[in-house]
Amino acid sequence: MTKTQDPRLDDEGRIAEFRRVAAEIAADAPALAKIAINSLIRDHNPIFDGSSQSAGRAGRQSGNVSELTAIASLKPGGAERLRRIFNLTGGNFDGAQKVSTLHDMRFVFFDDDTRIIFATTYDGDWDTYINDFATKIPALMDLLFANVEGWPGIDSPEVKDFIANHQIDAAGWFVANPQVTVVDVRRQQRMEKAVEEFMDTMADNAEADPKTREAMKALSDQISKPHGVDY
Repeated sequence: MTKTQDPRLDDEGRIAEFRRVAAEIAADAPALAKIAINSLIRDHNPIFDGSSQSAGRAGRQSGNVSELTAIASLKPGGAERLRRIFNLTGGNFDGAQKVSTLHDMRFVFFDDDTRIIFATTYDGDWDTYINDFATKIPALMDLLFANVEGWPGIDSPEVKDFIANHQIDAAGWFVANPQVTVVDVRRQQRMEKAVEEFMDTMADNAEADPKTREAMKALSDQISKPHGVDY
């Protein structure tokens, strides 16, 4: 999907429109409702700013992060077979780490185990994400989704149509850190570990001059400084 403009450049226009629509909705609302609506339209730090746009063929995208929610019917006994698989793994699918754009995925059974909700969060656009599943964890995908009615197989040319036909776009979509990808998180984790090891090494360096120790203390203070969520 081609982006012609950074969505953050549209902040003022989007916020102004949001305020106008919110004001119309809240015109006859009680005071508490107005306060709640106003809390949604505060100006936020651009670092945490998202967007509201299509993720491609289906789903919504905020910043770099997209959502996929699909609902489908299960084959007879499908829910029980999936539960056994989940129990065997303890609900942990480390193999999915191969998909470097995958934030999370969830499986929820409902309607007396006759239907399933598959919900996932990922980085980038829809087509690339589905391609990642097909090329990096095809066996896992077929193992799980073979329990879904009509599943054509991850290698089938019809699989994208199948997924898109069962997908429902989110009406509202919030991401706490919309600019941060899975790759960013992993890099930051490596950096944090490297900085901690560096700090430990320098702390044991009795020959460090006062200026270096002062700089190290300032760095340590910044790293350990707590940050609230009210940004």
